[in-house]
Amino acid sequence: MRILRTRAELASALADRPPRRAVVMTMGALHEGHLELVRTARARADQVVVTIFVNPLQFGPTEDLDRYPRDLDGDVAKLEAVGADLVFAPSVDEVYPRSPVITVVAGRIGEVLEGAHRPGHLDGVLTVVLKLLHLVDPDVALFGQKDAQQLVAVRRMVADLDVGVEVLGVPTVREADGLAMSSRNAYLAPDERAAALALSRALAAGRVAADGGAEPDAVHRAAADVLAAEARVVPDYLALTDPELAPVGPGYRGPALLLVAGRVGATRLIDNVMLELTGSAEDEEH
Repeated sequence: MRILRTRAELASALADRPPRRAVVMTMGALHEGHLELVRTARARADQVVVTIFVNPLQFGPTEDLDRYPRDLDGDVAKLEAVGADLVFAPSVDEVYPRSPVITVVAGRIGEVLEGAHRPGHLDGVLTVVLKLLHLVDPDVALFGQKDAQQLVAVRRMVADLDVGVEVLGVPTVREADGLAMSSRNAYLAPDERAAALALSRALAAGRVAADGGAEPDAVHRAAADVLAAEARVVPDYLALTDPELAPVGPGYRGPALLLVAGRVGATRLIDNVMLELTGSAEDEEH
């Protein structure tokens, strides 16, 4: 496995094109969720490139850019163990040699949910994703389903801008107790971590309601009740949407996303589950 720090080194390493190249984009502080992305990439491509870059464009002025966990040596060891071929770990100046004037704007996707609470966040994400897609030139790019809004936005950007890459979503990896794996989990004190389980419990309650044929408002209420029972979680949002992030109302039938974000102490966490809304319970009543 090779570690590359500059554009020139990356271009040289990519000169011999394999039949199929995959990229996994990360900000480092890797956990099992990231490694599952790499394993999936390894099974689908002849060459796997992993990028490690803490992107300043996606952090707001009061967010955790400076304290975001960084452990390049530990990350490299983990990536070698799961079969990555190349690791591109550039500096900020290497990715942004000039302050960008032209950037990607997420449009309506960047105005809801995460966008409403973190203005400009998805613009920063899409800008760096597009730059890295150009630099790596992959056939497939893999992203975790935990960042569902990011996955929707990247897929839409690739389609709208005619970027020739397949975008593959990989299911969320969870701890044994249900907490979605996140680099930010390291910030949680033991009591905060216990409280954070309310996020995944709320989503599980919503899924049970959906599986039982409940209407959208009842699915949302089932999740909201669980979330409200944990005072240490301060929710930013709990939303039930269609796969493209549009809100769903009474009578909606089909696939849906139940998404949650909230703060536990000073740590902000997100999670989501995919559901199928059938309304079968109401149908049986009639």
